[in-house]
Amino acid sequence: MGAGNAEGGMDAGNVLKPALARGDFQLIGATTMKEYRDIEKDSALSRRLQPIMVKEPTVDQSIKILKGLQNRYENYHLVKYTDKAVKAAATLSDRYISDRYLPDKAIDLLDETGSRKNLTLNIIDPKTIDKEIDSAEHEKEVALDKEDYEQAAYYRDKIKRLHQSKDKGATSEKHNTVTEKDMQQVVEEMTNIPVGELQTKEQQQLKDLAPNLKQHVIGQDKAVDSVAKAIKRNRIGFNGSGRPIGSFLFVGSTGIGKTEMAKQLARELFGSEDSMIRFDMSEYREPQSVAKLIGSPPGYVGYDEAGQLTEKVRRNPYSLILLDEVEKAHPDVLHTFLQILDDGRLTDSQGRTVSFKDTVIIMTSNAGSDAEASVGFTPESTGKTHSVMDKLGLYFKPEFLNRFDDIVEFNQLTKNDLNQIVDLMIKDMNNMLSSRNVHIAVTDSAKQKIVELGYNPSMGARPLRRVIQEQLEDQTADYFLNHPETNNLVADTDKDNNIIINAK
Repeated sequence: MGAGNAEGGMDAGNVLKPALARGDFQLIGATTMKEYRDIEKDSALSRRLQPIMVKEPTVDQSIKILKGLQNRYENYHLVKYTDKAVKAAATLSDRYISDRYLPDKAIDLLDETGSRKNLTLNIIDPKTIDKEIDSAEHEKEVALDKEDYEQAAYYRDKIKRLHQSKDKGATSEKHNTVTEKDMQQVVEEMTNIPVGELQTKEQQQLKDLAPNLKQHVIGQDKAVDSVAKAIKRNRIGFNGSGRPIGSFLFVGSTGIGKTEMAKQLARELFGSEDSMIRFDMSEYREPQSVAKLIGSPPGYVGYDEAGQLTEKVRRNPYSLILLDEVEKAHPDVLHTFLQILDDGRLTDSQGRTVSFKDTVIIMTSNAGSDAEASVGFTPESTGKTHSVMDKLGLYFKPEFLNRFDDIVEFNQLTKNDLNQIVDLMIKDMNNMLSSRNVHIAVTDSAKQKIVELGYNPSMGARPLRRVIQEQLEDQTADYFLNHPETNNLVADTDKDNNIIINAK
């Protein structure tokens, strides 16, 4: 439309109109919705064409399309695709490649996997080898006629090697089969999602989820069970609406393990804490700051740049999203998450739809926990949940609270919980010292002293970190600098009940 247009001349569209009107020829075209808008601008041309909307095929339809193309790709790449591999190309691409459409992404996966397999094989054309053998036989005969026996022996050995290569090539055809595992490896490289590992380990991983979390998140058994049940429920298949794997609001006072739970959940579900996308919601106090999450609107500075949330999820669809201190964000920013929590999708400023179906969304909040913080380490649990829920209503709207899989309330920590947390912190400390081949043992009396010094009803477990720094790490550093030859240390209390470090 406008192609070849010049002043006083006719463009390509105007040349086509009379011929189309007379029926001189038939025209079939294929284009995208974006490009069809250019045709629609010329209404005289667009009414001569019958638009037909072609929808994305289903997975089953895509498998049939792949079956039709299978022979072509097998002949081109000199490989064989198993039926399971063809089916996996459609199912894996539909499941894990979210920014493209079927059957294109499935065909690309079929092509790339065949190409990858072809490059790893030493495939030799039998016809080429036969020609080389004939040539070597001729050269050997010429050498024998000249009585050049050394040259004849060379060609004899060459013929032997060529026959071995031919036999090896025949046997290698058995190894040029593309399997479902090959498809998984290519998808892993394309998306950074450990597809094979997820499918093989997921069942055992889900069974052990709650016990593994309880080893690191101390004193929050009820919260751990709530999170584990929701994730198991969604992973087994009771979530067919495309919602995230899990969406939770963690509420409770400071220092009782809300953020630590999110970190451990990222390790258990996705294998690494690096899979956690973390946002401090105190940075989103103004309504216009939503542009930082999804990108600036057209006409504004930064329109060409991607949103911090949408782009990270597009690049790493298997992630845990942690929104810390969510009550500090502006309500307009929280409204952005309504569709994510309900439908698992969000459209960025560029018009791209980002899928959140493979994410776990966790929001933490101190809202409604002010009164409980002053009660102590062992408040009565009766009626407490209702009071916190009532207070959450003062901070968040009902349509926001209703969209979570579970609102998880974290308990206050007891002294016994603090003892277990001290053990974990000492273990982390020894892991850091292991690079210098140093190990420190802490006696029970020293642990009790650390718990007493770190006991603070309103601050949770965070004071323990400062106490361990002052009482253990600082003294260990001084002792090691004065006695660099000592590798085994022990922390104990003296007669004045002060913690001291000595050689073991």
